[in-house]
Amino acid sequence: MNKRVLNVVGLFLALLLLLTACAPKAAPTPEPTQAPAQAATQAPTKAPEAKPVTIEVYYPVAVDAPIAKILQGYADKFHEEHPNITVKPIFSGGYGDVKTTIQTTVEGGGKPPALAVMLAVDLYDLINADLIVPLDEYLDAMPDKDAYLGDFIPAFLENSRYDGKIWSLPFQRSVVTLYYNKTLFKEAGLEAPDSWESWAEAASKLTKREGDEVVRWGLLYPSGWPYWLFQPLAIGNGRNIVGDDPTEVYFDHPKVIEAVQFYIDLSHKYKAMPEGVQANWGQAPGEFAKGAAAMIMHSSGSLAGILKQADFEVGVMAAPGHQKGTYATVPGGGNLYILKGAPKEQRDAAFEFIKFLTQPEYVADFSIHTGYIATRNAAYETPAMKEHLQKVPQAGTIRDMLQYAGKEFSTQNLGEVRNIFHKYLQAAYNGEMSPAEAMKKAQEEAEKALAPFK
Repeated sequence: MNKRVLNVVGLFLALLLLLTACAPKAAPTPEPTQAPAQAATQAPTKAPEAKPVTIEVYYPVAVDAPIAKILQGYADKFHEEHPNITVKPIFSGGYGDVKTTIQTTVEGGGKPPALAVMLAVDLYDLINADLIVPLDEYLDAMPDKDAYLGDFIPAFLENSRYDGKIWSLPFQRSVVTLYYNKTLFKEAGLEAPDSWESWAEAASKLTKREGDEVVRWGLLYPSGWPYWLFQPLAIGNGRNIVGDDPTEVYFDHPKVIEAVQFYIDLSHKYKAMPEGVQANWGQAPGEFAKGAAAMIMHSSGSLAGILKQADFEVGVMAAPGHQKGTYATVPGGGNLYILKGAPKEQRDAAFEFIKFLTQPEYVADFSIHTGYIATRNAAYETPAMKEHLQKVPQAGTIRDMLQYAGKEFSTQNLGEVRNIFHKYLQAAYNGEMSPAEAMKKAQEEAEKALAPFK
């Protein structure tokens, strides 16, 4: 290559370098402050921990000791799932004592517990005293509200509703039950009674005497707290002692009077049970279990204890009605109530505990270990309950008795009205007044007690 060509090439390269140096430079790509993968997996802001809250649950001890142990176990399990909530069961007195204690505390300016188990029939008195709150606010927030409420056995949920609201939820529930010694019945060639007449005749035949001493009664029928065990007699004769309206009572109805007379006839005419008022509620299950009574009327909540003690085949059934092939019973027991005077955070925590206790598996567990009836249908679909019913078929029979259940005695001004009925019913039982006279007076006084609420 000659010198001239080299000079041209050199000039071209110099010009190219000059143009490159003068060209604008591209803006540098900024470094990301965080890699995309890191941004996607960054932990969200941690929610503040729930504040700790302690709630008291007033619970009647008119039950045997294992129930207290069971409830404490539930409280401990609940705390594991809700570490910010501590449940303190307070066991003191019977149903009436729990209600009275709460009323006294509130009237004295004190704070009530957040939650209490009180009689389902106390609903109107508790509302009138402004002691409880409706549960609708909490229930409406549940996505499965309709399914939840619809799963409760209707006979138990009936006492929870008033004025378009739900004020309590069933928990420790039972029905009046006739326990009978199947072994004695078979030995005597008797079938289970299916009418007042066959019931009275069986009780008379199974009463055993040695001289002037009764060594086995055909029937023990406690009447120290009489309204509950009396109601199946009235219902079985076609007229309950209360109506749908909480100011209606039918104490002096002819069919109710006839039911009172039948109770008296069981002792005076058939000589099948002790005369007068039987203040033997606590003793009756033990007497039956040891063979000192062929039949007893009692709570289904006594089933577990009776089965543990009895060495014979135990039968359970609803009370026979007046007419052949008819039967009757009535629900009873306690519901869960949230108290108005408790702070809101405690009331909120109380409803969480209610939801916990009313889960099917816990409803089933409570029934299995106590003899009380499982209050939700779903409880009977749990494996534990299915196994239990195979071992203890009486529990299934008791559940099925609810088809014969009438409304439990619940009225406005219940405490006073109930005391009036007790007073005159026991006067009739003791022979101090005729059934008609006693029920007439009971009706008159009850009407006066209910008048302000009509």
